Amino acid sequence: GQATVELALALPLLCLFLLGMVQVAVVGRGQLAVQLAAHEAVRAAAVSAEPEAAATNAAHNAISLRPLSVKVEVDDATITVRVSYTDHTDVSMAGALLPDVTVEASATMALEPP
Repeated sequence: GQATVELALALPLLCLFLLGMVQVAVVGRGQLAVQLAAHEAVRAAAVSAEPEAAATNAAHNAISLRPLSVKVEVDDATITVRVSYTDHTDVSMAGALLPDVTVEASATMALEPP
């Protein structure tokens, strides 16, 4: 009797905690994906005659997260690409308690003439 009551009281909290951990893992996956997109985008932009288009195409081809925001900054000798993505917290129960998270990454590389 008593163990059943304790389990009934603790089980919803345990489920909420586990779903919160899943949500954190989903956001971590998004961060890793955005870092990969930034690296691929800066590599493509560094060797292209049209760095903005090359960076955007490479970032979108590298990962499946949408919508991505890709910003390119070209200096005299370097190029920097910043990629951001808003990860919607949509894991059951736990996602409703957390705000959406924007994950960002940037990568810089030396310009290589095409």
